[in-house]
Amino acid sequence: MSVNDRQRKAERIRHLLDTEGDSVHENTRVFNEGRYESTADLDDYEALKDEARAIKEDAIERLPELIEQATEAIEANGGTVYVAEDADDANRYVTEVVDGRNVVKSKSMTSEEIEVNGALEADGANVWETDLAEFVLQIAEEAPSHIVAPAIHKSREEIADLFNEVFDPEERLETAEELTRFAREYLGEKILDAEVGMTGANFVTADTGTLALVTSEGNARKCVQATDTHVAVAGVEKIVPRVEDLQPFVELIGRSGTGQDITSYLSLFTPPGDSPTFGDGVGSDDGLTSGDDRALESGDDREFHLVLIDNGRMAMREDDDLRETLYCIRCSACANSCANFQHVGGHAFGGETYSGGIATGWEAGIHGQDSAAEFNDLCTGCSRCVNQCPVKIDIPWINTVVRDRINRGADGEFDFLVEGLTPDEEPGGLDIQKRLFGNFDTLARLGSAFAPLSNRIARTGTARSVMERTLGVDARRELPEFERESLVEWFTARGSRVDPEGARRRVALYPDAYTNYVRTERGKAAVRVLESLDVHVDVPAAGESGRAPFSQGMVATARANAEAVYEALSPAVAAGRDVVVIEPSDLAMFRREYDRLLPEDEYAALREGSYEVMEYVYGLLENGADTDALADGNGERVAYHGHCQQRTLDLEPYTLAVLEDCGFDVATSDVECCGMAGSFGYKSEYYELSVDVGESLAEQFTTDDTADRTVVASGTSCLEQLDALLTRRPAHPVRLLDGR
Repeated sequence: MSVNDRQRKAERIRHLLDTEGDSVHENTRVFNEGRYESTADLDDYEALKDEARAIKEDAIERLPELIEQATEAIEANGGTVYVAEDADDANRYVTEVVDGRNVVKSKSMTSEEIEVNGALEADGANVWETDLAEFVLQIAEEAPSHIVAPAIHKSREEIADLFNEVFDPEERLETAEELTRFAREYLGEKILDAEVGMTGANFVTADTGTLALVTSEGNARKCVQATDTHVAVAGVEKIVPRVEDLQPFVELIGRSGTGQDITSYLSLFTPPGDSPTFGDGVGSDDGLTSGDDRALESGDDREFHLVLIDNGRMAMREDDDLRETLYCIRCSACANSCANFQHVGGHAFGGETYSGGIATGWEAGIHGQDSAAEFNDLCTGCSRCVNQCPVKIDIPWINTVVRDRINRGADGEFDFLVEGLTPDEEPGGLDIQKRLFGNFDTLARLGSAFAPLSNRIARTGTARSVMERTLGVDARRELPEFERESLVEWFTARGSRVDPEGARRRVALYPDAYTNYVRTERGKAAVRVLESLDVHVDVPAAGESGRAPFSQGMVATARANAEAVYEALSPAVAAGRDVVVIEPSDLAMFRREYDRLLPEDEYAALREGSYEVMEYVYGLLENGADTDALADGNGERVAYHGHCQQRTLDLEPYTLAVLEDCGFDVATSDVECCGMAGSFGYKSEYYELSVDVGESLAEQFTTDDTADRTVVASGTSCLEQLDALLTRRPAHPVRLLDGR
């Protein structure tokens, strides 16, 4: 990425932070809180997610068969099904059906994807969006910024100003009630005048041809009921085998997206419907319910057309890495749970149509990698979205794979030689910034070898200016300081202080690159804490876990790192010893990402035998180790922030339990992300977004209750961000247990 490209991206993000960030942040926060509360009420939440995923896996596997089955069911009822190859094909068919008539639409991201409104209007049709948010964007001439709440970036005041300017009502509109009433009456007239109703479909059942539409306003029903021609557009992936298969999705989609136990309207259409349509005349005050002077026309002549759209989906089905994208039910939980999305919104974190974490898969498969490349790096791989997805899509992996493909370029050729790799494994066109951060282990090793000179040089204004211009490392971000003696070197010289024969347990402490070369004090503390609990510790020279290159989309390098780490740890694993990990993001590699990078047996062995250090201490204490061997908190007031991947792995409770057992008074943050995200916070194009996210955490740790507390955090990124934003230097919790 050139300097100009970085500046352009930084300016774009800065603009959206200033103009849309507050509204997006507030609304996604409400959705998030609602999701947590609503899903907590489900006794079988995880089972429902497993069931939903199994249905989607089966449906995508049998997709050609189900398309045929749905077609037969609908045509047997008198409807028509058209399978469109791409957007142009779909628009040609829809335009022929509409034939210049007036159209009213309910919300449909698939119709946004094919840009059907423009095609219809070019053919002389009048098209009106009847979803309130889509109506707002239509008159504002803006694109959606969210899959479920397309106008989430607009405040009530902005919408009021827009309506007053465009429609010039007799009395100025201000309140939400006034705005809603105006839109209802205005769109009610458009619905009465329309001849064609267009909808999307959240699901289509193959056995009966039933369409399931989930809406908040009931406008889809009105668009269908008030017109004699119903055109539904849906991606082929929306098909599920049976009507009974809708049950888990009905339970999950509202809860996952907006935190509602069930959305306001769940409409099931088995078209063509036989209910009558509204004829000419005057209806009731809402413009839709017939009165005595209102004639009803028979529904016998109602037309129905289902346009099933491929537009790259069948190719995605054959792609082992993009295939999971097709399981998506468009609930937006991945966007709502993403810290970067919460602060900057879908106009930055999105492509031509789709936004949020899953958007990378959709955009790459439908619009191409160039569209995905515009926002792909906004996914930091924090994995917060993984537990929120109702069909358990591995969204970070999809983002990583697409990032890898973007790095490789269109021709997929490589000529960049990285230490330990062959020339055909890394992309020659790889951005120099990604090369730097993806090879952090090499950088840290060199920095440590030449410390403290390397640190002094890196702090100079000249060096910082050059790094910002050439590498995109923001000069405002403080750089890590390398230790002259690495953790491995320290331990090799010191040796273990516990006799292996009489030890309670024997472990290998994994020396991640940051602990080994930068924050060695937490590694030393971990050694001493484990030894105080009668654990024999070894610290093998294991190297980088692969997290750094993985985050840059350098999958080949990450795989090579994973193989080297397993080789270094395999003697301990084979001997039945546990692997203790300090950095949560590295443990997440062992427990999650190595599934993609190592043979199944090696991954399983490391996954089952690895533990986060505070999790391991908790286990020792629960199995008889003496708490008195650890430092006495003696009521010390502590403010604790858990790492994103630590929370995804559900490890945070172990840290809290250990600290409280040792006598510390712990207050925890309810801010879910520090915003640093490894290398992300160093990049000049993302620095301001990183700080904006982090300020929410910093504010929480400067309230009356937390201002004087010792700040602790489990993750490297969290420690760096808090160190930059607070006047108190934070520490890893294992250092509190060490007492030194």
